[in-house]
Amino acid sequence: MRVQIINAHMLEPATGERRQDSWIEIDGGKIVDSGVGTPPAPSGDVRVIDARGGTVMPGLIDAHVHILVTSTDASEVASWAPSYATIRALRSAGDMLRRGFTTVRDVGGADYGMARALDEGLLPGPRLVFGGKALSQTGGHGDFRSRSDDSLPCCQLKPDFGRIADGVDAVRRAARDEFRKGAHHLKLVVSGGVASPTDEISAVQYTADELRAAVVEAENHNRYVTAHAYHPRAVNQALRAGVRCIEHGNLIDDESIRLLVANDAFLVPTIVTYEAMYEVGRASGLSSSSLGKLDEVRSAALDALGRAHLAGVNIAYGSDLLGALQVRQLDEFTIRARVQENIDVIRSATSTAARLLNMEGQVGTLSPGAFADLLILDGDPERDIGILTNPRRYLRHVTIRGEVADVAG
Repeated sequence: MRVQIINAHMLEPATGERRQDSWIEIDGGKIVDSGVGTPPAPSGDVRVIDARGGTVMPGLIDAHVHILVTSTDASEVASWAPSYATIRALRSAGDMLRRGFTTVRDVGGADYGMARALDEGLLPGPRLVFGGKALSQTGGHGDFRSRSDDSLPCCQLKPDFGRIADGVDAVRRAARDEFRKGAHHLKLVVSGGVASPTDEISAVQYTADELRAAVVEAENHNRYVTAHAYHPRAVNQALRAGVRCIEHGNLIDDESIRLLVANDAFLVPTIVTYEAMYEVGRASGLSSSSLGKLDEVRSAALDALGRAHLAGVNIAYGSDLLGALQVRQLDEFTIRARVQENIDVIRSATSTAARLLNMEGQVGTLSPGAFADLLILDGDPERDIGILTNPRRYLRHVTIRGEVADVAG
């Protein structure tokens, strides 16, 4: 169906351009035209939406989600059938759409079937850019076996966050397999993590040769590698190996920032997840060891973001919230606004994230030819970031692929 949005205050994040009293034409799921003043008279079957002076902007992009991780209770999750886990994941994705996220990048767990179901509109949800399973070395952040568990990973066919691959040949094989299954990017975990039971935050995971094997495979497939990393030892090794994006980066040093800028690489901070887990403490399912690691990375996160922003690093929006904490997905806007201007935070979730996803001109913009993934808001988020963080009050409409989504509930 063709859609015409009128009486809009249009906000183009990349340039900061504003256009009052504007209109947008949508056809075939894409923006076909826009202008200022009186719109063309609608003809035929056209749905007209009156923005009533509200802000029309591109839909939001969350560049770090795990739609499959809908519970942090490992014993419960172990009993789930793949079909049940998938349905829960798609419901989680639908909740993200109702918060205004029209594109999400999954960096561990989502697969081709989930992306296809959302793309075909079988269930409401955002555009899903998925990386398949993350790659981890034995004992790394993607290895959740306890110290007393001597079982060997076998097959790794069940839907899960990651898969274990050790050595250049195994990393190369796993990378090829994830790309075979349609992955848009490849995720490697290259330093210790908060939730993993047997590593330290400062641990460096994977060797330079293993990293290069993954990067070469990604480049051969016209894809890229992103890396989970906190500590500068791991961050800097990954960037020197050609990794294009760093997830988290809470402990980055000056050399990390220099490499990010020099390589035109991206940083995806996920500060809200540490704040949310810290507030719920043990109720989040974390062990005493994990809570200690959480405090280490939480206290450094905002300073790292501020230094990276001042240096001109490409910064994209990410949340990384798991299980019941996913309801706080929009709170990252509030946190980042402490050290960034509102328009810069908005860019991180629109135009900058689109560049990271290699979807510039397709999402994160109001340009003709882009997918008609739009928000209509009662208010101006550049002046008040709270307009984005309270969708129940301010989010009037979301369009995804040109269709107006139901954002009630």
